[in-house]
Amino acid sequence: MRLGVLVAAVGPCGFAPVAPGTIGSFAGLALVWLLRANGWGWLEPGLLAVVLSVGVLASQVTETVYQRRDPGVIVIDEVAGMLVTLMAVPVGVGGAVLAFALFRVFDILKPFPARHAERLPGGWGVMADDVIAGIYAQLVLRALLAVGGPW
Repeated sequence: MRLGVLVAAVGPCGFAPVAPGTIGSFAGLALVWLLRANGWGWLEPGLLAVVLSVGVLASQVTETVYQRRDPGVIVIDEVAGMLVTLMAVPVGVGGAVLAFALFRVFDILKPFPARHAERLPGGWGVMADDVIAGIYAQLVLRALLAVGGPW
């Protein structure tokens, strides 16, 4: 049980006293940077699959431990959302900052169908809304890159 909570919290990130979701998103951004900086960007799809699979299970365990839906300590969903946001999108530092901001906005606003996805059972609902937020963020990011933003 402890391991499940630790995984869902992405180590200490979910236990931050302020803005744990933002810190979890930053952890996702750092993970993408780490992969790309080492020439391992090709691992991103596989990593996303692992994060989603493990995230569903760890989120379900954490919900059981905390006895409530989507407790704030769960931030592995933000990691998944950032992976989705940046998947196969070539960006520099400015683009990465923009991607981070876009994901946070969509994660907070939860546009359709993200809010509905939260109702999925167990850890699925925890993870799905952030995947949808990541899809929205990637679409906007790609549109901005297509019009030649300085990113």
